[in-house]
Amino acid sequence: MKNIAIIPARSGSKGLPDKNILPLAHKPMLAYTIEAAIKSNIFDYVMVSTDSEQYAGIAQMYGADVPFLRSDQTASDKASSWDVVREVLEKLKVAGKTFDVVTLLQPTSPLRDADDIKGAMKLFIQQKAKTVVSVRETDHPLEWSFLIDKNNSMEDFARSAYRNMRRQDLPKRYIENGAIYITQVEKLMAPQSDIYLDGCYAYIMEKNHSYDIDDKFDFELVEWVLGRITN
Repeated sequence: MKNIAIIPARSGSKGLPDKNILPLAHKPMLAYTIEAAIKSNIFDYVMVSTDSEQYAGIAQMYGADVPFLRSDQTASDKASSWDVVREVLEKLKVAGKTFDVVTLLQPTSPLRDADDIKGAMKLFIQQKAKTVVSVRETDHPLEWSFLIDKNNSMEDFARSAYRNMRRQDLPKRYIENGAIYITQVEKLMAPQSDIYLDGCYAYIMEKNHSYDIDDKFDFELVEWVLGRITN
């Protein structure tokens, strides 16, 4: 089973400019994901997909390969991560490199480590899964959420049967944390594929490994967490 890790790192960002290479505890944020992928020792190939020569140089400095830059289509902020992955796999196939399994690792999850990656792959193999997606438990029960009308009325919440229930009496809920996605290449590349259908399993991660950096507040929070870990 040949396994490739693809780390998407587009330059620029509307929420936090150049967040993928911002210094985070003395090294570029992108470096944490590259190092975790390499340290996991489960990949035949670890590469970064970027539209930037600068990003490519940083990625190579930390041990990832960057065989080519993105096309104009996948360099757009309208392109999804899976658009990027499909383009990479197609280009590598033309170059004679094919893989059975692809793992997408977002650089915006720098606290996800090598053990998390190995754990997700272990689940993928043990369950004979077609897809594994990393998740974390939600901070609050879904039953405590509600919609408000244009007048900000809370009447629906007040009538809810769950309003006075204890957290521990409500079912656990989970959300994707954006850190790890593993899927069969054949499934991903099939026409009109949906990796979440048929054979998709959740790999549960701890909250302190699940931070997803989107804006300055997220970045500073993770910076603080890393400072606590290193000290």
